[in-house]
Amino acid sequence: MQADVASTILLPAVLAFIMFSLGLGLTVADFRRIVQQPRALLVGVLCHFILLPLVCFGMLKLTGLTGAFAVGFMILAACPTGSTSNLLTYLARGDVALALSFTAVASVLTIFTLPFIVAWSLAYFSGAAQAVDVPVGMMMVQVFLMMGLPVALGMALRGWRESLALRLEPRFTKVATVLFVLVVIAAISKNWDVARTAFPTLAPLALGLNLTMLACGFAVAWLSRLSRRQSVTLGIETAVQNATLALVIAGTVLKDGNMAIPGAVYGIVMYVGGLAFALLMRRFTAGR
Repeated sequence: MQADVASTILLPAVLAFIMFSLGLGLTVADFRRIVQQPRALLVGVLCHFILLPLVCFGMLKLTGLTGAFAVGFMILAACPTGSTSNLLTYLARGDVALALSFTAVASVLTIFTLPFIVAWSLAYFSGAAQAVDVPVGMMMVQVFLMMGLPVALGMALRGWRESLALRLEPRFTKVATVLFVLVVIAAISKNWDVARTAFPTLAPLALGLNLTMLACGFAVAWLSRLSRRQSVTLGIETAVQNATLALVIAGTVLKDGNMAIPGAVYGIVMYVGGLAFALLMRRFTAGR
């Protein structure tokens, strides 16, 4: 019963709070920047929504990983960029405005793309019979309620009482970070035996995927002749995922704890690669 309450109520509530705190940092002006710099946005969409799932699928095929763990990695790859990417972008002296804009756009696009990628992954890695039962429409509604609505409410509060929102944002962001850590701990604890056995296999794959996408996002942006600051930003935005959403989709929507393990593992190792990348790029972008 406690596990059911945690997966059906607490996890979605935590995710909604995290997305609300993200919304406090967004304004309509952030979306206007998209029109002003469409090339950077398009490159980001290419890297995050096309390249990331393809690279993840390729690495799964290369390693031979199948079943629930493979689906879990594909769920993670289908999630939007994590809100902490904005902090890493700031540390790396990247383009924070671009990071905010892309985070907002990615959160909206995911409402439509994630359900279909998850349904396909279930059909491919777990068998077509299971995929038939995936409620794509309901999943889209759930993703909207857990992501789109809280972000909109956060933006609405900032538009109504900007001074209050600016005071709340840093505090809520700290709380959201703590909640995220607790969610990861809860997901691992709930499936401790599986996690302990799978970690040696999943952690190298998770770190490899993270480092690969940091490099790919940066390289594609650089080859597209974006600025160094924008290239660094898109490298981070491509690799730092909303692992909390991956845990919610696996544990609440699909009700499979094993599928949540890759998201929990990635949620840990992505900060190792992301922070190292940010600190390295901080010198690379100095004065740019």
